[in-house]
Amino acid sequence: MPVFSLDPEQTAWCADLRTLAAEQLRHIAEKGEPGHVNRPLVATLGELGLLERLFGAGALDLCLLRESLAHGCTEAETALALQGLGAYPLVQSGTPEQRERHLPGIIAGRTITAFALSEPDAGSDAAALALDAAPDPDGDGWHLTGTKRWISNAPEADLYTVFARTGEAPGARGITAFLIPADRPGLTGSPLDMLSPHPIGTLTFDAVPVTRDDVLGEPGAGFRVAMNTLNLFRPSVGAFAIGMAQAALDATLAHTAQRHAFGGPLKNLQAVSHQAAEMATRTEAARLLVYAAACAYDTGAPDVPQRSAMAKLFATETAQYVVDTAVQLHGARALQRGHLLEHLYREVRAPRIYEGASEVQRSIIAKELYARAGTEETSR
Repeated sequence: MPVFSLDPEQTAWCADLRTLAAEQLRHIAEKGEPGHVNRPLVATLGELGLLERLFGAGALDLCLLRESLAHGCTEAETALALQGLGAYPLVQSGTPEQRERHLPGIIAGRTITAFALSEPDAGSDAAALALDAAPDPDGDGWHLTGTKRWISNAPEADLYTVFARTGEAPGARGITAFLIPADRPGLTGSPLDMLSPHPIGTLTFDAVPVTRDDVLGEPGAGFRVAMNTLNLFRPSVGAFAIGMAQAALDATLAHTAQRHAFGGPLKNLQAVSHQAAEMATRTEAARLLVYAAACAYDTGAPDVPQRSAMAKLFATETAQYVVDTAVQLHGARALQRGHLLEHLYREVRAPRIYEGASEVQRSIIAKELYARAGTEETSR
């Protein structure tokens, strides 16, 4: 499929999603409590078939879902994305028994999931995580002890994908992925009060028992499970950012066309119209970079890590710029609690940090560039 345009069916689907988000999902989202899982919203995503579509989607469909929902209702987009992030390791690495047991509830929106990778001293450097999985001397399993922090949907999720150090090897090679129900003995949590309104918290593991039946994939191969998940979701974080940027741009175009100052509409001022042009150009460039990364993932291209990193980096940085510029052009009204741009201003900051901060994405890109340059030099 061409990466520079969508076919008519995809375009119509995106338009339907934007309408659905604005006219139906937003009303459910507004009834939720900031900082807490909105279970009716997740259940509605299940009833509408969007969660089922999410888990059957390729990277491009995932990006279109996230971009379109974000344009009309960031809370719905985030609820869908967090459900996907928490459950994708199960989809890609779970046993048939694990998938049969858990996926129906996840797809229906009854079972809330979470992706528990970050720790107090292991955020951007995920390979440095220290959650300890000590072998159980009396059985074929482990006991998990330590802390996870900045975990979306914690502590209210029903099912956690947890990454712990089982010690088969140092660094990334000694990490195992586990699927752990929230009611497992020794697992507790507490919420964190964050700038972004979605639920996020800390998990504490006090000798939490896990068995080989809880392992996702193979012992010692959990880092690969995490990175495969992030390679899929990183471009779609960019898609989320694009949806917010487009919403801010649309609001800016409407406002500057209607708002009069200095004898005419703001759009007649070159300083304003040129900023709108810049906002639109950067948003479209980011969109194309995200679509290209998604298509690379779907076709199994060898440069997926680099493209995913580029897409997340550029799209999230662009969205920050576009939303900030939109606030500036709207003036004080955009800072009033409840205004669309006030909401977007709080939402747009976090994506530059989670699932790999912008600095991490630049490191990934540079590593891939120099590796390719070295390979080409050797082949000459």
